[in-house]
Amino acid sequence: MPAAGSRRAWGWHPLTDRWAERVVADAGVQPGDLVLDVGAGRGALTRPLVAAGARVLAFELHPGRARGLRESFAGAPVTVVEVDAARLLLPRRAFRVVANPPYGITSALVRLLLAPRSSLVAADLVVQRAAARRLAEAGGSARFELSVGLAVPRSAFVPPPQVDSAVLRIRRRVEGPTSRKTRPRRSGR
Repeated sequence: MPAAGSRRAWGWHPLTDRWAERVVADAGVQPGDLVLDVGAGRGALTRPLVAAGARVLAFELHPGRARGLRESFAGAPVTVVEVDAARLLLPRRAFRVVANPPYGITSALVRLLLAPRSSLVAADLVVQRAAARRLAEAGGSARFELSVGLAVPRSAFVPPPQVDSAVLRIRRRVEGPTSRKTRPRRSGR
């Protein structure tokens, strides 16, 4: 059995700098955006998010990596939260997610992000390609559209995972003139 702090014990496969930059650029993060990095690790995605002008909430369960994030991003617009993703509390204000979360929490994380009271605007999650396809094929919800984005090769990670990966893109649907708020009431009681 691997040591408790090892990459293998935690199922940790961080993105290379080049791929982290590509994922952030593809996500369309704008200066001032509030962005959650779930499973921030040592900050592979956090760095390009800060460079894009985002304010980052970096969630990391591993104590040593959380401490390293605090040291690396002291003075930057980054708040490090040491928490299990299963206990994540989402911001009340509009937010985005750009993350390479542990693959084992993909379904639970997506359910949380799509919850009725979620203020999610957009998410770009690096997940197993099969999971991205399955979730995208399910069609999303009335509020969110899910699609498969960038294909992320195994060589984009160090160490490389045993499975293929892709970006699961989640986008809030634009409410049109027939949204619930403006839909005419039915007459005739």
